[in-house]
Amino acid sequence: MSPTPVPDADADAVVLVTVAGDDREALALIAASAVAGRLAACAQLGGPVRSVYRWDGEIETAEEWTLGLKTAADRVDELVALVVTRHEYDTPEVVVTPVVGGYGPYLEWVREETRPEA
Repeated sequence: MSPTPVPDADADAVVLVTVAGDDREALALIAASAVAGRLAACAQLGGPVRSVYRWDGEIETAEEWTLGLKTAADRVDELVALVVTRHEYDTPEVVVTPVVGGYGPYLEWVREETRPEA
């Protein structure tokens, strides 16, 4: 399943892909794979956080970790595919948020680091 496209995204746009899960080490492996494969320039793993959500008609509470992956918009489809295939949840939280501003040299670094190696 492909992600919903980021509106008006192009190769110069930078996005933040946020993922949640209850296995910190599994998320760390996803982060390492994404950066090694140049699908993300960097990843930050934080938590734990307390999540409250409805699942199968019941209110659930869980301790989870959050993973933030910075990437170029044109790498989102491949990054989301990596996350979904390696994530332990049947329906993992994967949210793509456009970055509408930031420090120019950092944003350029994100774009450069997500280009395939020559």
